[in-house]
Formats: sequence, C-alpha cells, structure tokens
Amino acid sequence: MAITVLIPTTLRSFTNHRSELELEGNIRQISIVLRYVPEFENADERDISEEAERLALKFLETIPKIREYVDTDVQAAFDGDPAAFNKDEIIFSYPGLFAVMVNRIAHELYLLNIPLIPRIMTEYAHSVTGIDIHPGAQIGKYFFIDHGTGIVIGETTVIGDNVKIYQGVTLGALSTRGGQKLKSKKRHPTIDDNVTIYSGASILGGETVVGKNVVVGGNAFITKSIPEGARVSIKNQELRYNYDAAHPVQRAELEVDESWFYVI
Repeated sequence: MAITVLIPTTLRSFTNHRSELELEGNIRQISIVLRYVPEFENADERDISEEAERLALKFLETIPKIREYVDTDVQAAFDGDPAAFNKDEIIFSYPGLFAVMVNRIAHELYLLNIPLIPRIMTEYAHSVTGIDIHPGAQIGKYFFIDHGTGIVIGETTVIGDNVKIYQGVTLGALSTRGGQKLKSKKRHPTIDDNVTIYSGASILGGETVVGKNVVVGGNAFITKSIPEGARVSIKNQELRYNYDAAHPVQRAELEVDESWFYVI
C-alpha cells in the first residue's frame, strides 16, 4: 500500500505543519498529566481531551513572549561576558542560558496549572547544568547567569530586569519545617532591577527584598532586606553594607570599582 507524505513547500506551510504537530504532541502530554489535577482525577476522556486542547492552545499564545524574553537573556549574556565570542556561542554552549530558557517555557506551563511537566523540565535542566530553578520563579528580562553551577532559585522568588548572578548563589527559603503548610506562601526573596549577586551568596526569606542597583559580594548570607543602591560585603563573618543615600553609586561604577568588596 502506497503512503502519501505531505511535504510543506513554503515557509508558512512548513511552520503551520510543525505547529500542528507540536500542538498534537502537547495535547497528548497534557492529557496524561491532567489526571493529577483533583477535578480531573475521575473525568472521562472527552473532558480530559478538551481541557488539554484548551491548555495547549493557551500555551502556544505565550511563545512570542518567551521568545522576546530569551532574546533579552542572550543580549544580557553577550553584554555581560567579555569571554563571549558571539551570540551563537552563547546560544549553543552557555548552561545558564539553557537553564533559563527551559525555565521560561516551564514557567508558562506552571502558570497554566499544568502538573508535573514544568517540574520535569526544570529538573532535567538542573541535571544537565547544575542550575536549579523552580518553574514558579518569576524572572524579568535581561537575566544573566554567569558560570552557573550550584545556583538554586526557589519557587516564590521574584527577580526584576537586568539581574546578574554568579555560581553558587542561593535564593532560598529561611526554613521549610512547616512543610505543606507553607504551600503558596512567599518563602523566597525578591530581587529588584539592576542587581548583581556574586558567587556563593545566599539570600533567604520571603520578606527579604534586595533593592535596585545593589551589588552583593561573594559568600554573603542575607536574611534581611537591603536598601536600594547598597554595596553588600562580608568580612570576618560580619555582614556589612556601605550606602550613601545622598550619593548613590551607579551600577557601571560598581562593575569597575573593587574598593566596595571588603568594607573596613
């Protein structure tokens, strides 16, 4: 029996063909995991299929937004890393970009309350890159992870635009001893725009807010909010920050001035 294969002949028809295939695949995968949602646990296949199609279509609507954000992440990596040869090198080889790109896709699925799939995606990225970003984390534009190994970003973390973090940074919870009682509560910090966090720093707690234009030095352990424009450092296990409200230091100055790092 002869089999007819339809070959798209134009870019538009090829795109439509690929979109239809992806949609069908998404519907199948979402149908499988919807059984984990209590209201669909005992639903019939027709209801499951209809809901899966609705969610798959809603996800497709987010693709332009995901593309826009990933484009800014590539630009942030190129602007922030003098070792970057070109943007193609970043796209094909940087683990930080891969982890963030996976997270941006998973986050949109998370917002649609699709179970399992978002976490499976981010844990795969975690296993490949050593970067652990929960799909619930909200991340703004121009986000750059440099090196990346050992980074942990918790579920309720909120990150603004133009944020740069280095390896070993933890944006975590102060305590998870409450277990499921803490579900849906703000447990992880908020990082405002134009913040740089150097390697090994830990910033913990749902009420902890790091203000705009802050630079956090390596190995700092922070559980309280940091005012806008501060330069945070640690020396002899004592956390200090130097801040002059009348003369705020610009981010560009901080990048070239190393005098802030250990405050005497």
